[in-house]
Amino acid sequence: MKLFLDTANVDQVAEIASWGVLDGVTTNPSLVAKEGKDFKETVLRMCALVPCVSAQVTATEAEGMKKQAVEYSKWHKHVVVKVPMTVEGLKTLRFCKEKGIKTNCTLVFSVAQAVLAAKAGASMISPFVGRIDDAGGDGMLLIADIMKAWEHYKFPTEVLVASTRKSEHILRAAVLGAHIATIPYAVFKELPMHPLTDTGLKKFMDDWTKTKR
Repeated sequence: MKLFLDTANVDQVAEIASWGVLDGVTTNPSLVAKEGKDFKETVLRMCALVPCVSAQVTATEAEGMKKQAVEYSKWHKHVVVKVPMTVEGLKTLRFCKEKGIKTNCTLVFSVAQAVLAAKAGASMISPFVGRIDDAGGDGMLLIADIMKAWEHYKFPTEVLVASTRKSEHILRAAVLGAHIATIPYAVFKELPMHPLTDTGLKKFMDDWTKTKR
């Protein structure tokens, strides 16, 4: 499973990339606005660190999305254009497929939307599991259903588990066979941790100090 970092903070990307496990980054207008940085500059700096950076369009009509998709795709070969799951977005996904522009269809909340995005030619789809959890559901059940559909139809579109809020989301995504999970910085920092690792390492080091050298 590929692991992406969900952020617009370049320093966070550099830190996690240094671990040797980071496959990409997802951003969105909210994250960029929070950092208060220039959008294009932020994307380009991230592209120097990882091979896949999702940059979201801000237009809502197909023509505007297409124009932004062409512009973003020229910034760097690592840019993936993030397009919302709307009718206008579907038109844009088909356009991008025909132009050879890589895309990530965002704000997916149903199997129907996932299938439509795949048929329109999305390179990736991003089901938002955390927001489903917030609404009282279980977002990972959607991932399970999407992966079942993918087994039947063999769509080349990668399933990117988005809006993750806890390490359990990442564990379940891996067990279900999702292709990618995008992870907030704080959750990414939790993934290497386990109390038994800490106690085991302490015992090794305590024993080592007693060894004659």
